Amino acid sequence: MEALVNLLSETLFSNFLTVKSFVSRKFTPRINCNVSIQTRRITVSSCQKTSTPVNRTLTMKNINPQIPVIEYAVRGAVLIRATEIEKELQNGVKKPFTEVIRANLGDCHAMGQIPITFIRQVLALVTYPKLFNEAQFPPDAKERAKQLLDACRGSSVGSYTDSPGIELIRKHVAEYIQKRDGGIPSDWQDIILTSGASPGIKDILKLMIYQSSGLKSGVMTPIPEYPLYAATLTEYDMIPIGYYLDESNNWGLDMSELQTAVNQSRAFSHPRAIVVINPGNPTGQVLTKNNVQEIIKFAYKERLFILADEVYQYNIYDPESQFFSFKKVMKEMGKPYSEMEVASFMSCSKGYMGECGIRAGFVEIINMDPEVKKMLFKAITTSLCPTVLGQVTTDIVVNSPKEGEPSYNQFIQEKTTVLESLRIKAKLISETFNTFKGFSCNPVQGAMYAFPQIKLPPKAIEEAEKQKKHPDVFYAFDLLEHTGICIIPGSGFGQDPGTYHFRTTILMPVDKLKTMLEKFRDFHTRFVEKYS
Repeated sequence: MEALVNLLSETLFSNFLTVKSFVSRKFTPRINCNVSIQTRRITVSSCQKTSTPVNRTLTMKNINPQIPVIEYAVRGAVLIRATEIEKELQNGVKKPFTEVIRANLGDCHAMGQIPITFIRQVLALVTYPKLFNEAQFPPDAKERAKQLLDACRGSSVGSYTDSPGIELIRKHVAEYIQKRDGGIPSDWQDIILTSGASPGIKDILKLMIYQSSGLKSGVMTPIPEYPLYAATLTEYDMIPIGYYLDESNNWGLDMSELQTAVNQSRAFSHPRAIVVINPGNPTGQVLTKNNVQEIIKFAYKERLFILADEVYQYNIYDPESQFFSFKKVMKEMGKPYSEMEVASFMSCSKGYMGECGIRAGFVEIINMDPEVKKMLFKAITTSLCPTVLGQVTTDIVVNSPKEGEPSYNQFIQEKTTVLESLRIKAKLISETFNTFKGFSCNPVQGAMYAFPQIKLPPKAIEEAEKQKKHPDVFYAFDLLEHTGICIIPGSGFGQDPGTYHFRTTILMPVDKLKTMLEKFRDFHTRFVEKYS
């Protein structure tokens, strides 16, 4: 009996150590105990715990050195603090506000945008086919869902697809692009479906990781820029070559600035590509056709691959502005420009859809060397395939209900309502910011953001330096703590030295946007008075 109890006690303490080793993150405990044996019971007394450091395989000294230096402003320190404040409010902590207003991300549905009915109907049907028996689903939604399920292996969206995506959907994407560009041909075999635009962008950039004559690959990116590019280039140990947009000219692009940037970069990098975001994020400008032509000529002269970030192509609010795809303009220019290498990116997270969490998008590869294209398609196989529900969403966007179909009127009404609301809010936000003392905000011609410049009092800048914060970061934290409004400091996107900006979305409902702007005005007035 005593032998059995001894065995049991050893087993208990062995299990105890195992559990503790899972719970503890820094130390593996050793426990020395005296065990007194009593009938049917084990009594543990006089336990003494000692600790020895764990010898970790991965430490901060030996991980990929590029990872610690990655910065991604749209999910940076201000947002982290905003999340903490939300939890504090939930736990009853008193604040001078009752909610956090997340004006930082282009997360449409999180800001109150209603999903497009037809998209969600088809998604519901392909996910749970028993709903085909429900009368509430229109026949064209059922027909679309059946068509997509038939294109899936095993008629299930739970199956893997080809790595570039379902062939039927890729063909629909090519048809959409051809129609968008006025009949200029698009080959479905040049289409890769992606889980949002970001993976497609990263897949193309991966191809360019190469050293030439000891110089790392460089990629030209706009300043201000969407931080994905800076973060990815850091991760891939590539060189960002920043070119400044002209704020005084509504964030226009000066060709002399491009030339200066690329010339200076050749001393420390091998320039291989240029990123153009049109419509602009975070700046909200829309390139003219002439501007697109100038960029194409520049890229041709400098032998640069064009990465055309065109995810906001539906988001045009200025009646004088129009979206021109790089592919369309390039093809219309004729040879030699029509033979240039371009990758164009599109996403279902933006536009009128706003399906950020579903993760859907595509990239069209234009004029890529056939052998390189084979390598790209081989590389994407390591990710197996993009999310299938995302592929389904892409199909609905590029092949939306047609006139005469049961869902057409509702679809058009919902789409128009979203885009018209964004147009109203784009005008409201820029005009209102321009009434704030020390603010200047260019018109929001497109995309989903405003990027105003603020003049900060010298004492505020001094206080920021004392706190070892960038002045616009200091301002953003102060705004968050006093109002609950979460914005992204302009330094996270890049800006002219000595200038201070922030990015805010235009996504929230009009009433809430007006409330936010008034709270913002009151805060800014008090802030300026405090530091004047």
